[in-house]
Amino acid sequence: MTPYGTIKRIDSHHHFWDPSARAYPWLTDPKIRRAFGPADLEPLLRANRIDGTILVQTVSDVEETREFLEIAAATAFVFGVVGWLDLTDPHMPGTMSNLLESEHGRYLVGIRHQIHDEADPDWLLQETVQANLRVLADAGLVYDLLVRTRELPAAITTTRDFPHLRFVIDHLAKPPIASGEIAEWSALMHEFAGLEHVACKLSGIVTEADHDTWTPEGLKPYIATALDIFGPDRLMFGSDWPVCLLAAGYDRVAGTLRTVLSDLGALTEESDAAIFGLTAIRWYRLDP
Repeated sequence: MTPYGTIKRIDSHHHFWDPSARAYPWLTDPKIRRAFGPADLEPLLRANRIDGTILVQTVSDVEETREFLEIAAATAFVFGVVGWLDLTDPHMPGTMSNLLESEHGRYLVGIRHQIHDEADPDWLLQETVQANLRVLADAGLVYDLLVRTRELPAAITTTRDFPHLRFVIDHLAKPPIASGEIAEWSALMHEFAGLEHVACKLSGIVTEADHDTWTPEGLKPYIATALDIFGPDRLMFGSDWPVCLLAAGYDRVAGTLRTVLSDLGALTEESDAAIFGLTAIRWYRLDP
């Protein structure tokens, strides 16, 4: 048995949804506009030797978070939930407390908002948002940053101002892979290099590339940049299933990441354990 042989393998980022039960303003592509739930994901996890997952919010609705906590309690492989709270609401701390103190509140490990959909690129810098980030830090929750290059300056400022709040950058901050551009995104992402409380998900990458023509080689410069900035101990695998189905199935997403990491010489036993499990377990304080 290796020192890493008993570490659980984690998919740090996936979703469930049901368009017949709730409106999803962003969910327009017929490829994925249907219900996806635990029974759909379980065989994919088994085939890829994934032990547990983080279920991530999809809409700005606290009721979805309550439902996700119930799903986590009823689903053996869902180890934690990154939910949604309105950080612009002065009463957010009370709502957060109600969630944490609810029957299944122990599964709430983080909070996220679709910042990249906000008109204001400095949305994070609002006074009320900043005050509520302090509340999340005090509660021991993680804040997932869903941003693009446009919002990275505000994210950099915020992470520097909150050294006691654990952050996770979702989807490598959605670099413009389809266009092949990298310079501006890379320069901004390097600002996180010395911020040890900021991690990054190797997730959502294929859907930022051309859905029909992407190749592992085209993803390599962006993954290499992430490795340079964060190292394996601050990187975690996420499938972004079922959004990933726009460009690739679960098996191809997971396999491509392993292939690219191997090509980059970054798939040692230690880094494999970190990226595919240990980082997520540490960051979200999971109890598998």
